[in-house]
Amino acid sequence: MHRILTTARLNRLSYVDCTTGEPVRRYEHPHPGSLVHVDVKKVGNIPDGGGWRYVGRRQGEKNRAATPGKPRNQYGGLKLGYAFVHTVIDDHSRVAYTEVHDDETAITAVAVLRRAVQWFAGHGVTIERVLSDNGGAYRSHLWRDTCHGLSITPKRTRPYRPQTNGKVERFHRTMADGWAYARCYTSEQERRDALEPWLGHYNEVRPHTACGNQPPLTKLRAAGYSSAASTPTPGGSWVKNSGSE
Repeated sequence: MHRILTTARLNRLSYVDCTTGEPVRRYEHPHPGSLVHVDVKKVGNIPDGGGWRYVGRRQGEKNRAATPGKPRNQYGGLKLGYAFVHTVIDDHSRVAYTEVHDDETAITAVAVLRRAVQWFAGHGVTIERVLSDNGGAYRSHLWRDTCHGLSITPKRTRPYRPQTNGKVERFHRTMADGWAYARCYTSEQERRDALEPWLGHYNEVRPHTACGNQPPLTKLRAAGYSSAASTPTPGGSWVKNSGSE
């Protein structure tokens, strides 16, 4: 049995998907912009004074109750809400564009896509296709019509197959470790302010194994694409506090 599995390259857990048991099929599109992945990561807002991960549950609850300006639920408990991190990442180079909003509606997702298209165009990259999951924003007519207006072909993964959109899923794991839960933030605004420098470090400094242990922007330049003369922020992120645009 081991000989057969070795011949089929199924003898190690790293060769198969841990959830489905199917062989891992890795792919990479031939040039930047050929395909970008989009997704939304939801993280809980941080109360003033710090969250329970670093200050403990008892102090975390006190900080939560003392945070001003937040609505309360029917039982009187404070509702801190969530931050929705919208990401557009290039399949070839792994260059990422990220915004933080207070919702994941189609209007917000479309606005993020438009700004991402402009940002990538500033780097000489034209987005041709976009791959998303089956979230409500990406199934909307607004998303479809916006993609067609931008000359982008929208694609969606099969239901319950997040592996197909694995590059943005992996980026969100890296982002959670390197930014969202990397240290003790004393407020939600402090964490959102820290996203821009972290994303700049990810795109321009941090080695990426899929890029030959080079930063994503290095692979973008190696493919013959130049960096923008001016970008919205050093890391290419737009950190928003609301999704009203």
